[in-house]
Amino acid sequence: MDAHIVASTAPLLGWAVHGSILARRLACARRDPLTGLHTRAGWTARAEHVIRRHPHAAVLLVDLDHFKTLNDTHGHAVGDLALATTADRLRSWCGRYGLAGRLGGDEFVAVIRNLASADPNALTAALHRPLFYEGVRLPLAASVGVCAVADLPVPCLTDALAAADAAMYAAKGHGRRGSRSTH
Repeated sequence: MDAHIVASTAPLLGWAVHGSILARRLACARRDPLTGLHTRAGWTARAEHVIRRHPHAAVLLVDLDHFKTLNDTHGHAVGDLALATTADRLRSWCGRYGLAGRLGGDEFVAVIRNLASADPNALTAALHRPLFYEGVRLPLAASVGVCAVADLPVPCLTDALAAADAAMYAAKGHGRRGSRSTH
């Protein structure tokens, strides 16, 4: 092989490897390491795209109820299991029709393409199934707020998140056993 060819391709190979490493780090930064869900940054761009393309889209906010008590009483391993289980249940509920994310702490978010084809009460029921840890049945509960994007004066993610947040807190005020919607 010609020495000039080897000398000229070595820097290109180095940059290709470096670019691959950076791409992998960026992808990891957009995924929550505990749950595998998109982080706020990774979820936001995708959610905005769904809202623009699907007029019947909805945004949901999910907040675990009594998470601090569960974590403090049973330890961080149980808290982590509760977060991972919630993520799995939310991801499963979203299925092919939406995208789930973790905002941080015990707050999760989802965007679905068509609210009419989804059942937020089924999500709430799934999130209220108990958690089993080392043979012990632990209660798990969450409040869910839903915003139908079509109900907004201007369909934008910021307003949808604010409306879903208000609906979630209204659900918390009603015994923490349900979901509330803006429509």
